[in-house]
Amino acid sequence: MKKIITVLGARPQFIKAAPVSREIRKEFQELIVHTGQHYDQNMSDIFFEELSIPKPDYHLGIGSGSHGEQTGKMLASIEEILLKEKPDYLLVYGDTNSTLAGSLAAAKLHIPVLHIEAGLRSFNKKMPEEINRIMTDHVSSYLFCPTETAVQNLYKENIKENVWNVGDVMYDAVIYNKEIAEERSTVLQDHQLSSKDYYLITIHRAENTDDFEKMTRIIDAFSQIKGPKVWPVHPRTKKKLHSFGLDINKIPDLHIIEPVGYLDMLKLENHALKILTDSGGVQKEAYFMEVPCVTLREQTEWVETLESEANILVGTDTQKIVDAVYKSISPNYEAYFGEADASRKIVELLSK
Repeated sequence: MKKIITVLGARPQFIKAAPVSREIRKEFQELIVHTGQHYDQNMSDIFFEELSIPKPDYHLGIGSGSHGEQTGKMLASIEEILLKEKPDYLLVYGDTNSTLAGSLAAAKLHIPVLHIEAGLRSFNKKMPEEINRIMTDHVSSYLFCPTETAVQNLYKENIKENVWNVGDVMYDAVIYNKEIAEERSTVLQDHQLSSKDYYLITIHRAENTDDFEKMTRIIDAFSQIKGPKVWPVHPRTKKKLHSFGLDINKIPDLHIIEPVGYLDMLKLENHALKILTDSGGVQKEAYFMEVPCVTLREQTEWVETLESEANILVGTDTQKIVDAVYKSISPNYEAYFGEADASRKIVELLSK
């Protein structure tokens, strides 16, 4: 039986790995390496428990640090594991430092790299994620794209072999877990929230959280939005807000809560009136749930969600954020992301 080593490090990757691992283990031996990029219990362990992902075989415990330091430590540690385990393939997801470190370590040892969520481009190289995804695509042997747009992006960079549009594994996860979340999660009751009566906020991108001016404008906008607002505050965001002296406790009708698990997040998303985020994953989950989204970035790699105003890009301009929240829209949700069978398609292709 062929051996696959899967490298994971951040919340979105745990979510994507759940449906893929279920399929992989029918045909292959899989070992999971958790880099520890997300090391807070609410950002990591809870996802393994809720999604029934097998316990990692290796936990590197890398933690936070500068991009170079974090990626370098991961690269060295993953290389040691690859030399010891001698896998047939290395599998990575998305665009994190864990993704880049895993793909580079494998490529230098001539181990074929499988990249799930290949071909995404925001065309903003100031974003570390953009560098990570470009580098990973160019060293990967097999590229599994979530959309036709992603396939075309790779073709434009002359990556044409072993490229497939399989659909989005995150859609697999949402469809599988949405009803489970409705049954199990008590997050609405816990925080006295009513369905379709609150705005859901998530902010964590470094391009926003590391910039005092941007965060000031964002908080100004949140202060002007009337009605209940729920914000599970990312640990890194909380630290930055404190260092800037920005007090979000003064925002009217704001429920500040700790980071939540995947099932709670799905339920919060599903029952929100609108979602305000700078997260790539949350943009997609909003689309899958058919909840209007306002994205606090200048670009998005998920260009399909911009169709029919299902998602509105506003950057960090206070007035644009407020206007988008109150804008009346009638989105038309198209099936850009496949039929919730991406995981099965990936394993079928690998088996051949």
